[in-house]
Amino acid sequence: MTAVSVTAFAAVLADAVELLRGLRRPRTAVPEARSLAAAWAASHPEARGRLIVGLRQDSPLVDYDLLVEHPEGGTVALSVALSASPDDGVPRPAEHSEHWAAGNWAAGNWAAGYLVTVDRVRLRVAEALMLLPRRPYGDRDVHDEIVEQCLLMNETLEDGEPLDDAEIRAAAEEFRAGHDLRDRVSTLAWLAEMSLSGEQFETFIAGIARRRRFRRRKEAELAPGYFAAHRCDFDRVRALWVTGSQPVNGELLRGVGGLVGCGEAVVTVGERWARDLPAPLRHAAHDTLVGPVAYGDGYLTGILLERRVATDDPETLAAAGATAFGEWLAGRRRRASIEWHWL
Repeated sequence: MTAVSVTAFAAVLADAVELLRGLRRPRTAVPEARSLAAAWAASHPEARGRLIVGLRQDSPLVDYDLLVEHPEGGTVALSVALSASPDDGVPRPAEHSEHWAAGNWAAGNWAAGYLVTVDRVRLRVAEALMLLPRRPYGDRDVHDEIVEQCLLMNETLEDGEPLDDAEIRAAAEEFRAGHDLRDRVSTLAWLAEMSLSGEQFETFIAGIARRRRFRRRKEAELAPGYFAAHRCDFDRVRALWVTGSQPVNGELLRGVGGLVGCGEAVVTVGERWARDLPAPLRHAAHDTLVGPVAYGDGYLTGILLERRVATDDPETLAAAGATAFGEWLAGRRRRASIEWHWL
């Protein structure tokens, strides 16, 4: 690097520091900060500046860091740890001055003290542990659950709409159920274990409530269109089917007693959304025998006992919205920038 380039890059860094020092840190000020950072990046295109917003679970403030490219390669990370200014409207006790700079963002793919960065949100290890339920639901991968929560944090990062009591209460109940906190005593014990104050816990629950609200509204927004495009998937179907290592004559299903002479098999009878049935049964008409057909490691034979055409009632629209939201979230993840910092 020449003396001229050293001087030029030093000037860029000085400007970057001034930018960071001037950014207001309440969540509601994030759009303004992003706008200022974008203007700064446009005036210093060679630096390829990227503003990172650090979301705190236990504070109404955010942290800012600016990544800039070094002229000879590599990335330089700038962090400024500041207390809340009087103009922020945030009481000083809410500010925790252990800004993540104490952990230091190292150039490369890791950041000390942080688990993952998803777009504009960086998540600490402790925060991830708080978010995950004590008993994960189904067979979902822990990584998927963490990334999903970070994606929702991104969507609610600039949400300044007040929460009502019902939203706060529902979020708290969901959290306690997921962490097996059955009463006040167990909740207080958990807070002590996590070194959280009551105020910090309230802020944490508010974050959950905002993500729940975003999801509910997004599901309601997507539901009608998804239902219209996938109406048959939401027929209510009652069916009986048999799976086993050997084919089963479908006529035996009309009198289940006939199955006694078969080898080992699993018999299922119940009502499902059409989309949740085994694939060979999903689009079959009422009283239709299906199979035996190859299915999984064996065979499936089934009969449709009843099929009710889907209507856009609240229960069906809720199911359509949940499915549509899952697909939306999967698409959102494909577009996201995800960096795990232990790698």
